[in-house]
Amino acid sequence: MRETYGIYVILTEPAAGYRRAAEAAVAAGVRYLQLRAKGKNRQDALALAREIRQITRGSATRFIVNDDPELAAAAEADGVHLGQDDPGLKETRQRWGRPGKIYGLSTHNEAQAEAAVHSAPDYIGVGPVFATPTKLKPDPVLGPERAGAIIAGSPLTCVAIGGIDENTLPQVLAAGARNFACVRPVCADPDPASAIRRLMEIWQSCIEPD
Repeated sequence: MRETYGIYVILTEPAAGYRRAAEAAVAAGVRYLQLRAKGKNRQDALALAREIRQITRGSATRFIVNDDPELAAAAEADGVHLGQDDPGLKETRQRWGRPGKIYGLSTHNEAQAEAAVHSAPDYIGVGPVFATPTKLKPDPVLGPERAGAIIAGSPLTCVAIGGIDENTLPQVLAAGARNFACVRPVCADPDPASAIRRLMEIWQSCIEPD
């Protein structure tokens, strides 16, 4: 069954610090909080993941680790998000070997979104919707209409991602997205709680309840 929950927060070097940003997400009831710890050494990444695990434990916020199943397992995260170049979902499930874990998968076009159905992730990311500087080698931009069509055609829970902020979010929602991921709008704001609140207010004003 497809889920509708609005914002999915991805943390990468937040201006307010990881602890404060994670606490803001938990206080706001954010469904998913992802740690993207690229560039950090193993020891620092694990310490950070364990700190976020402590903050999110027992809350409604599910803690996801980006791209790194071993780090997710070591930190006892709720799940892992995989890219197209990462190990497949079947292999990752077997390696982790823990029931009830959450698996997300990035998709960048119609073919990848269709193929994802067969591996049955818990959700897929669809994007980039707009240009974004968060990746060294970004995938081609989809635009809100094409991203919306991919989302509408998938039976899976979908999360639109890529260049989504307060200005672009209404376009993404109007094109059919129900959930959206944000990096810079939350991480660049020294007050992450306010950033999350503003984005969710936009979402609530644009989305009719199911």
